[in-house]
Amino acid sequence: MINYEVMFIIDPALEEAAKDACIERVKGVIASEGEVGNVDVWGMRKLAYPIQKKNEGYYVVIEFKASPELPKELDRRLRISDDVMRHIIINKEAK
Repeated sequence: MINYEVMFIIDPALEEAAKDACIERVKGVIASEGEVGNVDVWGMRKLAYPIQKKNEGYYVVIEFKASPELPKELDRRLRISDDVMRHIIINKEAK
């Protein structure tokens, strides 16, 4: 199992329940084949540049352990999600 970290920005126009549902979906994808670690919700933050004509986003960081195949599937699901504006998955063990 390799240590990873995913950071994603959720659309700020969503209601609180929809944001929580989005976070739970991501945790569910990770839990299906890996272990969910620390979940850090940063909340609303100003973006460095406008994305989809929005200046703010709802930031979430999740640490997890998984096999090398899981980040590919997670990346695919985050790309097609309308709720997620941007995301990045980092291998914390890479040098």
